[in-house]
Amino acid sequence: MLDPVTLDQMRILIAVAETGSFSAAARRLGRVQSAISQSIQALETGLGTPLFLREGKIPQLNDAGRVILEDARRLIQGAETLKARAESIATEVEPELTLAVDAIFPNDVLMASLKTFVEIHPWIPVTLFTEGLGGAEQRLRDGVAKLGLFVPLPTGAEDFDSEFLVSIPTVPVVSTDHPLAAVKGPLGRDVLEQHIQLVLTDRTPLTAGLTGGIISPRNWRFADLNTRLDYLLGGFGWCFMPVHLVRDEIAGGKLKALELREQVGRTFPVHVVQQRGRSPGKAARWLIEDMRSRVKLCTKPLAPITAEAEFVD
Repeated sequence: MLDPVTLDQMRILIAVAETGSFSAAARRLGRVQSAISQSIQALETGLGTPLFLREGKIPQLNDAGRVILEDARRLIQGAETLKARAESIATEVEPELTLAVDAIFPNDVLMASLKTFVEIHPWIPVTLFTEGLGGAEQRLRDGVAKLGLFVPLPTGAEDFDSEFLVSIPTVPVVSTDHPLAAVKGPLGRDVLEQHIQLVLTDRTPLTAGLTGGIISPRNWRFADLNTRLDYLLGGFGWCFMPVHLVRDEIAGGKLKALELREQVGRTFPVHVVQQRGRSPGKAARWLIEDMRSRVKLCTKPLAPITAEAEFVD
């Protein structure tokens, strides 16, 4: 029967085990040694088993004591987590953070912000969904995520509240081994239509009927942005890519930025999105502002953009 067992007794057990003696544990906890001894005796009585070997002067945990010590540590950690979450809720800090993020958003920015977030809010668990096209919005609609970072679709404008975060520039690119890389620009549709265009397709029905950015009748479709990048580097075709994902490959000579005849710039306007009437809590608001301060540094255009950028297909 565990009713007589208290968290205070568990803390004393941990202190004795970590300091090596009842007197050292008393000094750490600011108590008299007799109180420490009485608490350990009460704990052993409550559990119905001795926890220490008492042959020598220095208390040593027995087999049962070592097992109970690990359980005690887990209980104390759980109690501290519970207390921290309750305090967070009381101060309007949400108990958890669930994010649905479009894959075009710079992952380095998100990781850097979340790393600092953990230092400030160590007890808040984070769930992260990385999706393409309509996937992030679908997570929000399903209630799986509470906050989204994506390009809002026209069809969802009445359901959500959103605020602009950053514009992600795109650039038309092709592998330097691809025949299109040897064609002198500026390139028109008549040239692009002769080659395979690598386009994104949606796992959800949210973007059905939206076909902006598809130029070539010859196209291969991918549901994942990174997989498309692999095929782009492999020389299978050309496509529009977020600049931050291909900047290094262009600088390293693996990809070539194409110059197009149609001088039409295009960016992805990423917004912070939530269900209408639900404002982000203090923790989410901190994360948003931290990302805002970081993201502009890594989303500069490669050069004046001369592309009709792909949106969905």
